[in-house]
Amino acid sequence: MKFRRTLSGLGLAAVLALSGCVSGGPEISRQIYTSEYGAVKDGGYNIPAVPIDRVPKKYHRQIVSYFTKEKPGTIIVNTKQRHLYFILPGNKAVRYGIGVGRAGFAWEGEAYVKWKQPWPRWHPPKEMIAREPRLKKYANGGQDPGLSNPLGARALYLFDKNGKDTLYRLHGSPEWKSIGTAASSGCIRLMNQDVIDLYSRVKPGKDAKVVVIQ
Repeated sequence: MKFRRTLSGLGLAAVLALSGCVSGGPEISRQIYTSEYGAVKDGGYNIPAVPIDRVPKKYHRQIVSYFTKEKPGTIIVNTKQRHLYFILPGNKAVRYGIGVGRAGFAWEGEAYVKWKQPWPRWHPPKEMIAREPRLKKYANGGQDPGLSNPLGARALYLFDKNGKDTLYRLHGSPEWKSIGTAASSGCIRLMNQDVIDLYSRVKPGKDAKVVVIQ
């Protein structure tokens, strides 16, 4: 997975300014969805409940105040804070907890959601297969959808401004313990209950802008 680092070399303050993500104040929680992590039947699969009391509350889905110049519908991913924001009108955002790439796989830049898919098939990139030979069995047909699939219940596919697949995804994961950590190989993971909610809000296309900052 190799992403063009369009914002590399810039200080964090400059990155924030360029992306229009400078906050005008603290993120005050307006509504928290701690009760939304129970078992879910979806697409013929039974998604287990998340023991949400074992996940720090700052990573529970919630509506927060958020000041940005980005348009509603934009997704802002703050890899350092382990938060993903879906921008709403009126200086608000839905904030989700995320897991991010391990050191060496972290990435930043701008992209857009070209398409999205429920219960996707996972095709590990060649670079990943080279690092982890056990994945060679998925080289051709990929891994079937399901509860053990690394992309979880939903995947949103990120493309660059030239329409080229970045090979990065916003996706679900059954590994709730990884939320708030740097545990995955580059992609942004959410709890399955959260990625289902995010998926329902995103309309693929050039207006579905994604800004990733470190």
